Amino acid sequence: MPFDSLGLAEPVLRAIGEMGYVDPTPIQEQAIPLVLAGRDVIGSAQTGTGKTAAFGLPILSLLKSHGPFRCLVLEPTRELAGQVDAAFRDYAKHTDLSICLLHGGVGYGPQRQALAAGADIIIATPGRLLDYLDQGTFHLKSVEFLVLDEVDRMLDMGFLPDVRRIAGFCPSKKQVLLFTATLPPEIERLAAWTLRDPATIEIGLRRSPAETVRHFFYPVAMDQKFDLLLAILEALHYESVLIFTRTKMAADRISDRLIAHEHRVAVLHSDRSQAERTQALAGFKSGKYEVMVATDLASRGLDVVGISHVINYDVPESPDDYIHRIGRTGRAEAEGDALTLITADDVRAIHAIEHAVGKRIPRQKLENFPYHYTTMLEDHPIPKSAVRPKFGRRRR
Repeated sequence: MPFDSLGLAEPVLRAIGEMGYVDPTPIQEQAIPLVLAGRDVIGSAQTGTGKTAAFGLPILSLLKSHGPFRCLVLEPTRELAGQVDAAFRDYAKHTDLSICLLHGGVGYGPQRQALAAGADIIIATPGRLLDYLDQGTFHLKSVEFLVLDEVDRMLDMGFLPDVRRIAGFCPSKKQVLLFTATLPPEIERLAAWTLRDPATIEIGLRRSPAETVRHFFYPVAMDQKFDLLLAILEALHYESVLIFTRTKMAADRISDRLIAHEHRVAVLHSDRSQAERTQALAGFKSGKYEVMVATDLASRGLDVVGISHVINYDVPESPDDYIHRIGRTGRAEAEGDALTLITADDVRAIHAIEHAVGKRIPRQKLENFPYHYTTMLEDHPIPKSAVRPKFGRRRR
């Protein structure tokens, strides 16, 4: 079903046509008609399946032209708020609709000026939005559309009480759209409290990683983790690589060591200033940096098309974190590889991940790497016939 058969407004269709949109993804094809019909919606789909357009395109079509503040979109992180803001501006470029971005890490002055000028749509993180509400800068009494995006990430970050409070400031008569990659019970309870007779869309299995991602475990002794990471980067054929660590200190340490080996590296974690985070993300998107080292700040707050590989330097703390991390590659139906370095300390975590995804993840061994002995190699022999990620990287 093409986009022009879904009922979207002509200016919106013109904008997405210029952006190269041809056919809607499954979440877009199912959600757009429901939103246009005025239904509350719970949309659950894997990362990288086009959820922003699934709610953004119909909302812009319904708003039509500039007027009072009517739409509030809540995002869990600054990076995700910025990306959704950019997407909305692209979709709305042939309309006169005004969009305002509110998030922390930057000064209040320009944001207050944007609010005073009048916005049809506000895209905000919960903390900064509550700051303005508590200051009496503006109110939510005119909200007609409330979008709760990446709600499972908001749950992980402890934002659900803030989300409930913000929803309470909105009028009872409004259209609520809730989008998430997973649907744990806490989110279902929030939906029951916030939404009215919602239509539920589930694309793919809950807690399942993107089908376009091939993922692999690389057993290694703890004292060889960085050496193996370096060897993998030298062997891989990649366009851009996102490396995840558990801690901010580890992200800084690994990035420094990679830079010393002449890799072009950006760093993303919560101790970086907003300017540093914006610069790192822009450089990674443009190709200035071939590698980004990040904490889980980036696991659900980063949307970069073309990430060919995700490497988990540290095994994530939960299966859901694993799913969201590897979902940074294989986006928009492209293929990607996710590699995870595992040590003897990670046995319980890797079993939990395999249980969550419903299959055993292949173990791999990098050819010609001088492995130290580890029980992980002994307990998990490497099958010679196993599918492997793409190696043979061409140095640029």
